[in-house]
Formats: sequence, structure tokens, C-alpha cells
Amino acid sequence: MVTTLPLHRELAGELWTAARTLRAVPPVSVRHPELDLADAYAIQSELREMDLAAGAVLAGLKIGATSEAIQSMFGIDHPDFGYLTDRMVLDDGADLDLGRFIAPKVEGEIAFRFAADLTGPAVTAQDVLAATAEVLPALEVLDSRIQDWRIGLVDTVADNASSALAVVGAGVPPDTTDLAGARMQLRSRHVAQEGRGSAVMGHPAESVACLVRILSGFGTGIRAGQLVLSGSWAAAVDLVPGDTVRACFGPLGSVSLTTRG
Repeated sequence: MVTTLPLHRELAGELWTAARTLRAVPPVSVRHPELDLADAYAIQSELREMDLAAGAVLAGLKIGATSEAIQSMFGIDHPDFGYLTDRMVLDDGADLDLGRFIAPKVEGEIAFRFAADLTGPAVTAQDVLAATAEVLPALEVLDSRIQDWRIGLVDTVADNASSALAVVGAGVPPDTTDLAGARMQLRSRHVAQEGRGSAVMGHPAESVACLVRILSGFGTGIRAGQLVLSGSWAAAVDLVPGDTVRACFGPLGSVSLTTRG
């Protein structure tokens, strides 16, 4: 890491303001090509502290870059992550005003709610399942505070892994069905797509285990009660006004949102 803390704070402030004024900023990686992944997480940390100082409460984490295609694009061999606050988590059937976003997209995935803390550099998918209270169908709304989604790894990580919010449905026990073999159907007025749990690093719990191993390098982990979005089962699609998006996961349930604006 070659940059100073004031630069991290300055860039975090830009991103925090961009989300509130809906004025995206030029790519961080273009303006500061010296920044590396450690810098990006330091910026994200400053961004999180700004949210918490404004009254938000930390609610969990999100995992991104779980597909080989995205990892190849970013030049990495592991996922990235961001944070969730209580203000970012909405209930099934949420009505979203798209005027609050810059260029929103949506992905279907499942979330894990934890019954126990989970930490350490050797955590496995089985450890994740053993510590899970429930899994929940979820729609993650993405939005980039970087102009025109022109993002590299540093840009998306600094920008809280391009996360905006999550809409979550009712939870079910993690052993309800084989999460790797489960299928998703995502439908809207304009899009129909399918996915399966194995698209997320072979098994969604493996994605979460990888996150825990990464977090161990930061001296942290997942805490009991936290919600973790485990990664998309298919490609993100654009959100448009006047639409209803529903993701159905068979025995795992379904979740939907509507849009206006």
C-alpha cells in the first residue's frame, strides 16, 4: 500500500457523496493507478464508517465476483466483498423508487443468516452450513457510483462491491435442499433467466467459506445474526421503471420487488 489515509478518506467521501447526489464519479483506478486491492478495502472501510456515523447499523456482508468470468475480468482468483447495513436490507415485495439510484441492476441469489460466529483461515463449506440458522431467497440491487459502470477491481471494491441494497424473502433451514443443485428462475416483464447454486463457486456455502478465510486476513469474521449475500446465480440485469422482478428458488422459496420512477 503506497497511499496515505487522507487519500482513502477523500475518495470514500467522493463515493459517499455520489450515492446521495446521484452524480457518479470518474473511475478511481484511472485517476489513481497506483492504488491496489488493499487500498480499495481501506477506502471501503472509510465509506462504511461514514455510513455508521450517519446512523446506519452494520447488518452483514455481501460477496461479489464469484464467477470465473468476473474473476478473470478483474485478474483475481477469489471473490471480493462489501458490507450491508440495516438501511440496505428490505423485505420481500419492496417497492423501489429508481430515482434513488444511478444505474441500477439486479441479481438473484441466496443469503445466509448465521446462528454462530464464524472466523478463521481454514473454514470450510461444512463449517458454514453448521453455523447457519437459515438461508433466504434474495434479490441484490447493484448500483455503481463510478461513471457508466467503467469499473476495475479497485473501483468496485472501493465502492462497496457496487452494492446498493438487498430484498430478502422468508428463511428456511439450510438443509431444506441441496444448495448446489437448486435452481432459480428470475422473471420480469423484460427478462427471463435461469441459474443454479453450483454457479457460485460450485456451492454457495463454499463462497461464504472463502469470504471467511479472506476476512481472517483482516482480523475479522462473520458474527451471529449477520446476513451474508453469497453471490449471484446468473448475470445481473438492468432495473427499469414499472417492473416486477421475481426470483423463484423452488424449495428455498421466492422473493420479489417492484419498481417505479
